This record gives sequence, C-alpha cells and structure tokens, in this order.
Amino acid sequence: MVRSFTGSAALRLALVATAAASLAACQSKPKPAYPTTPSQPTAPPSTPLPPQAGPVTGQPTAPLPGSAQDFIVNVGDRVYFDTDQHEIREDARPLLSAQADWLKRYPSVVVKIEGNADERGTREYNLALGARRANSVRDFLVAQGVAAGRISTISFGKEQPIDAGSGEDAWQKNRNAHTAIVSGAR
Repeated sequence: MVRSFTGSAALRLALVATAAASLAACQSKPKPAYPTTPSQPTAPPSTPLPPQAGPVTGQPTAPLPGSAQDFIVNVGDRVYFDTDQHEIREDARPLLSAQADWLKRYPSVVVKIEGNADERGTREYNLALGARRANSVRDFLVAQGVAAGRISTISFGKEQPIDAGSGEDAWQKNRNAHTAIVSGAR
C-alpha cells in the first residue's frame, strides 16, 4: 500500500528535516589538543630547545631562572584563539596568569606580544585581527599587575605562520599570540 502525503504532512516532514539539519550544523568542534597549560612548553615544534649542559657531568640541567628558555619551558610563550576571535579563551588564562607571575618576578624583562592569524581572510583583516589578539594578551597581563610600559605589541597577521600547512590543524596552530622576550632576561 502506497501512502501519499497531504500538504500539511509534507510540510511537517520538511520542518523536522530542517530542524535536524540546523541542530547538526550547530555542533561545536573540540578545542585544539596542543599545549595551553603553564607546565608544558609551547615553542613551535620546528624550533626545539637545546638542553644546557651541566658544568661537570655533561647532563642536561634546568634552564637558568629568569632566562628566555626558563620562560618558554617553565611558563609557556603562546596562547591560541578561536576562529575570527580575539577574546582570551578559558584554557589560556592559567598560562597567561603564569606569564604575569613570571614577569612580576623578573621586573627588568621587557616583552613583545606578537599577534597571528591563519591564512584565511585578507591581509588587512588578518593584520587587524592579530593586533586585537596581541592587545587582548597585553590587557590581560596589565590587569594581572605587569607594568604596561614593559609590553609592546605587533601584528604579523597571516605573514608568519608556525605551521605552513593548509587545513584546520594548521589554522588552529596559527591563530595565536606569542609572548617574545625582547630584553632583560638572564
């Protein structure tokens, strides 16, 4: 037996299908799995940090406290952002708090926050987005008690990716703000 749909039944079916498609489109993607906590290094994989040799044994030693390597290894120098966003993510707050604590411990250190974006969008859009990201990190650090005069910002937009690939994995890595030590470290 073949049933034919009446106008209202077909309309209901179409509405249910549209609602299901809308719900499927609203699902969020999981956050990136790269390091965002202070205890994990956040240097790009392409620039491994050489261990420092101990004075007698030749065994690797911990980075010199107050050095740029100490900052990278023990605090972390990079936070990540969602697509087209410049707000500090919840998973970045502990790392930025650790950066602020480290910078307050070493008051002679001056840093530059480098804002970055992925390859999508125009050059102008990405430069503006990178600037907003860098300023968000700067504002967070200042709110945590770091003197504003010790922090400068720059935007590289999409011009200096840390992952030259194309696709979501590369884009997630390239949507970041990098805290670079300019001077004052040991």
